[in-house]
Amino acid sequence: MLDTPSTTVCAPSGTTRRGLLERLFHLRAHRTDIRTELLAGLTTFVTMAYIILVNPNIMVSAGMDHGAAFVATCVGAALACLFMGLYANWPVGLAPGMGPNAFFTYTVVMQMGYSWEVALGAVFLSGVLFVAMSLSRLREWLLDSIPLSLRLAMGAGVGLFIGLIGLKEAGIVTANPATLVTLGDFREPGTLLAALGFVLICVLSQRRVFGAILISILAITLAGWALGLVEYQGVVALPPSLAPLWLAMDVAAAFDVAMVSVILTFLFVNLFDTAGTLMGVAQRARLIDASGRIQNLSRSLKADSSASVAGALIGCPPVTSYVESAAGVAAGGRTGLTAVTIGLLFLAALFFAPLAAMIPPFATAGALIYVAMLMMSGLADIDWKDHTDTIPAIVTVVMMPLTFSIANGIALGFITYATLKLLTGQRDKVSLSLYVLCVIFITKFALL
Repeated sequence: MLDTPSTTVCAPSGTTRRGLLERLFHLRAHRTDIRTELLAGLTTFVTMAYIILVNPNIMVSAGMDHGAAFVATCVGAALACLFMGLYANWPVGLAPGMGPNAFFTYTVVMQMGYSWEVALGAVFLSGVLFVAMSLSRLREWLLDSIPLSLRLAMGAGVGLFIGLIGLKEAGIVTANPATLVTLGDFREPGTLLAALGFVLICVLSQRRVFGAILISILAITLAGWALGLVEYQGVVALPPSLAPLWLAMDVAAAFDVAMVSVILTFLFVNLFDTAGTLMGVAQRARLIDASGRIQNLSRSLKADSSASVAGALIGCPPVTSYVESAAGVAAGGRTGLTAVTIGLLFLAALFFAPLAAMIPPFATAGALIYVAMLMMSGLADIDWKDHTDTIPAIVTVVMMPLTFSIANGIALGFITYATLKLLTGQRDKVSLSLYVLCVIFITKFALL
């Protein structure tokens, strides 16, 4: 007799929860269920969780507090994922982007000499522009106006830029006064461990091991601890304070002529990376209807762009959609419940700050190098027969790492493209917006 009331009370509760999730995410319409969506969210989280360990290390080089940067990374990613899931109903994970975070630290702060507060102001302004474009037709106009070869080159160039940073952090490539760079010393334990970490990621990824990058980072950290290179600080604790980064951005100082190219670079990299990722995920998740239209694409772009604005408020470099979301889609993720799961896992990760603080640069260097090589795969889709396409693309890719600036690489690639097309009788292939951008970049080089 006592069991009957208990069963009667609990059943409606479970039914109510399932009904709520069905109303929010339309699971049946997407031919999925709660268990599949939760597993897909876990899959995506594990494949992209390396950013929790990598991003704070990069932000520290810009002068940010490590604990606060760790919290900002987790919170920024969580808010973005929750918004993507609840508003756009897409199975996409978001977090601070690899590439924009490197540009933020190594170019805007370390090379150009701006404070990280001003750099955050530029991130905020680029996010506002991205939101404005997502609310209008400017987004499609700009996407269509930049030739495919330059879009592909931008992604590959950012990859090469990240790769150089990874090689530098690993000690595999070092400075040389005669040759600018040279091979590092593999007798150094950190350098050798970084190289082994890269190889481990490649092997595990090829064997399709779950969470290959995360496993490698933790394994190399453990090896460093065994060799006395890493000091044990614990694993679980209450999250550090976000106060050092909360609303610390300096928007007023970002309204500077010299910052125009910086803001545009954040915007372009975020825009094209997001568009490519979302379209790829939509294809794999079968979010394209019979007429070829992508379901809720406008909402997903608005969610992504809004995430960068919110991220800047809490101290994040641009937050963007992660291509690792394809792993969750492959595991069956079809709705925003996958993204919500990812967001909740990022919030749970807040309690692992001591572990993140132990991760040395040589443990994350292999991840940077590996991600860089993946990003360079887009070069295969460039039409190598037309030199007026390939040469500007090569200029873009090569000049990013050689000038240690994503902005300079984009500017020089755009100028080269417009010049070659104009002088070879193909002016009709250069859009008005590209000419305008070239004038802005030439003015920057001439006056600043």
